[in-house]
Amino acid sequence: MTADSTAQASAPGCPVHSGRDDRKSAKIAAQNLAPPKDARLIKTFGLAREILRSPVSKQAGAGAEQIVLDNPDHISFFFLDGDQHRKRRTAVANYFSTKTIVARYHTIMQRTMDALIAHLQAKGEVELDELSFQMAVDVASEILGLTNSGDNLALARRIRGMLELTDFQRHGPIRRMYSQILLGIKALEFMRKDLKPAVKARRIEPREDVISYMVKENYSKKAMFIECLTYGSAGMLTTREFIVMAAWHLFDNEALRDRYLAGDEPDQFAILEEILRLEPVASLLHRRPVQEIQSAKGHVAANELVCISLRDANTDEAITGPCPYQLDPDRARRVKMIGSYMSFGDGPHRCPGSQVALHETRIFLDRLFRIPGLRLKNPPNVTWNQQIQGYELHGAVVAVDRA
Repeated sequence: MTADSTAQASAPGCPVHSGRDDRKSAKIAAQNLAPPKDARLIKTFGLAREILRSPVSKQAGAGAEQIVLDNPDHISFFFLDGDQHRKRRTAVANYFSTKTIVARYHTIMQRTMDALIAHLQAKGEVELDELSFQMAVDVASEILGLTNSGDNLALARRIRGMLELTDFQRHGPIRRMYSQILLGIKALEFMRKDLKPAVKARRIEPREDVISYMVKENYSKKAMFIECLTYGSAGMLTTREFIVMAAWHLFDNEALRDRYLAGDEPDQFAILEEILRLEPVASLLHRRPVQEIQSAKGHVAANELVCISLRDANTDEAITGPCPYQLDPDRARRVKMIGSYMSFGDGPHRCPGSQVALHETRIFLDRLFRIPGLRLKNPPNVTWNQQIQGYELHGAVVAVDRA
């Protein structure tokens, strides 16, 4: 039995391949993962889920505790808690529903793939993260309502430029100041070319998207910009990385790739979610309970800062079964678990765009791997983003025979 073939087999006892590790991001995560020194690290799935689902847990980390809530209506719902968060999330929930994804966004995903495949076949080779980011931007811009820019390729470049400048932690003081100035310039360009035209159009004719909702609720331009940037970092960047990571696994594993292309939609989702279990793009979530949490899974003191390791929770053998580092698409069904485990978080702040990300990744890879002569010319370089505490994949080049 080859290593490739075992990746699709159910191996509850794992008698032969004990110790096998199919993760591609484990090494760089081990070298760079940096939980806050004053936080208690939570590694078990059960206690992590209890904390995330508890109504007394408040968001911490990612600047959440520095947010000034003097006007919560103009703060991204990602940073809110309790009734304020629930109200805002409910207001936009329909934009992320499976029904809406299939009815509205599948057409956009397929149209984007038509253009990306034509681009790839015309050039002969392209960096994979360029293609995956364009897919993520095209879909997210429809959800947000950034549809009046005239050129989605230029929109993608502007968003990418801004997001790459927000990780100030990797720079020294002078470079940080320069990056902040440059971000301000790029933000003004985004406001002028993308956000203002979208707002103007929706004042005249509202649509079913986030900007229409913000116009209706009289958001300021600054609040709209922050919301767009938050969606960008939470959705576009993470989806870009996951598409490249999943493609890398399929390129390296012929049996898994054959199963993916032969599988129906549920089986393709099972493969993607199992890859995501092993390779969560974001690695840490932070919470601070305002009251004590006491359960059979463990105890957390009131006001104790906790840092939940998604990587450890996703590979907790108590919930995954044997061989937690082995890529096994049948695992979740066998142990009766949601396939992505903790990769999208849990509780009231579970990623609202999880289904969007899975659907666009499924369609992207299904279309990509059916291109005749497709090959991975260069594997990706794996780097680490300190801001989101997650991996980044750049430099993967896919090639085809030119049309």
